[in-house]
Amino acid sequence: MSTIRLALLNDIPRLNEMIALSVRGLSKDYYTPAQIESAIKYIFGVDTQLVLDGTYYIAEKDNMITGCGGWSKRNTLYGGDQHKSIEDPLLNPLTDAARIRAFFVHPDYARQGIGRQIINICEDAAKAGGFTAFELGATLPGVPLYTAMGYEAIGRVDALLPDGEKLGIVKMRKIA
Repeated sequence: MSTIRLALLNDIPRLNEMIALSVRGLSKDYYTPAQIESAIKYIFGVDTQLVLDGTYYIAEKDNMITGCGGWSKRNTLYGGDQHKSIEDPLLNPLTDAARIRAFFVHPDYARQGIGRQIINICEDAAKAGGFTAFELGATLPGVPLYTAMGYEAIGRVDALLPDGEKLGIVKMRKIA
């Protein structure tokens, strides 16, 4: 079983390596190779703000990162550092939904409950922060997990990437 801890700034290089492995291994049945590589370059990766806010978690087993994910009290719905250029404004827990963000599982550890374990930790922390609803931008491989955890699709976004590729993302919501 993996243990869960808060991510630290010095974890970011290892996290980005695992995220690329996750996307290449778990997205191949949902996106083209060109979409996958473009998304790794332009969207997927660690959002350092989550680490600084103390809301990003790592699952580890035998000193290997097996998964990661977090929640945010800020406006951005998805994407790593390379996807944004300004600091995120804070959300109001009385009127806004917390963001469930940047979930990735190492392909060798997929479907072993790691994502579910981290989501539960994130939801509990967001509730402790006063939030009563959660939103996320799910990649297509993540939709079944989020649906099983009570999230409902509320829209679809085709993110246009700088190289012309499009990446389908499903916006989902859950009331606590």
